[in-house]
Amino acid sequence: MIVLTPLKKFQFPVHAECINPDIFQGKSPAQIASLTAWEGNKKKKLGDLFKIEEASVETPSITINGDVSEVRRVGQGMKTGEIVINGNAGMHLGEKMAGGKITVNGNSAGWTGSSMKKGLIEIHGDASNYLASPYRGSTVGMRGGKIVVDGNVGSDSGCYLRGGAIIVKGNAGPFLGFHMSKGVVYVEKNAGSRLGASMTGGKIVVSGFVDSLMPTFTVGGVKAKVKVDDAFKAEGPFYVFLGDLAEHGNGKLFVSKANNPQLKDYEKFL
Repeated sequence: MIVLTPLKKFQFPVHAECINPDIFQGKSPAQIASLTAWEGNKKKKLGDLFKIEEASVETPSITINGDVSEVRRVGQGMKTGEIVINGNAGMHLGEKMAGGKITVNGNSAGWTGSSMKKGLIEIHGDASNYLASPYRGSTVGMRGGKIVVDGNVGSDSGCYLRGGAIIVKGNAGPFLGFHMSKGVVYVEKNAGSRLGASMTGGKIVVSGFVDSLMPTFTVGGVKAKVKVDDAFKAEGPFYVFLGDLAEHGNGKLFVSKANNPQLKDYEKFL
């Protein structure tokens, strides 16, 4: 039960993949303080960057109090335990996560949950670009687990999705679900352009307005409601679009009928 507090406002990126419940397990605060981190191009000890305290009451495995938007790779590869960040989180949060839970009481930067396998990430703010997406050049995105964002997400979220669920309670930027083949993405509000571009499987559900539809999707019907995960069904009705036909795909886009009157002309094909 460790509490970390930044000793200063970081001006340079801090790489601290050592902030991980699996790594902290069984270590004293002094041992944790001696773990290696990098501030810019300078090698540091974690204790040079954070005040490290052992909690006297029952808390999550690791609590970080303060703005760590410049601190990258927190929770990378974690398998168990829980991290709570009371502030904004940096890039690559929960990358390759294989279990446990991360909660951000703020915003998260790019590539949150990249290549995630299992576990839960909850962001009580906005998530930046490339949520749950792999690095450029890679074709293996999120494979399992669940990410819930209370706010908006940026562009290229859920790219190359191979499984798991992403739930966005705000708006989503362009290229949502690019090249996805499995899994599900739900957007409670609006979605940007190039929705589901090159998808070959899985499903995207949008309860708000869709900026535009790719011409390589064909309308396949109307559905009253859609199962997002075991705990939630989205209420429609939804237009169902199939594609991306340019990739011989069999993915599904479920788009709110009520909030997209511009799509009414598709009904003549049903």
